[in-house]
Amino acid sequence: MSSSNSESDKRFIYQEFGGDNSAALVRGTPELPPKQQNVRVQATRSGRKGKTVTVITGFQTSQETLADLVKHLKTQCGTGGTLKDNEIEIQGDHKQKILEILLKLGYKAKISGG
Repeated sequence: MSSSNSESDKRFIYQEFGGDNSAALVRGTPELPPKQQNVRVQATRSGRKGKTVTVITGFQTSQETLADLVKHLKTQCGTGGTLKDNEIEIQGDHKQKILEILLKLGYKAKISGG
């Protein structure tokens, strides 16, 4: 009895418009050129056990572009960093250096906070 029950779970009773719709449900982020993106650079220590981290927010681009940008920034600053939730985190206080790099790459960047 259990084998017929598991087979009935796999069958579709009604399905409109064919196969798998998971690709249609994924929302992409709009790919804006760097000159149209308002990027904020901020050094913060909150929630990081006293360690200073430079956080760059406001990106509206794909994950691949951000991954390349993180790699470039880490190399230029000579430190570690990561990408979390469309925000770039670079270890240490590198506000001015990152601002100069982003401006050279064509982003509209500003320093945020104190």
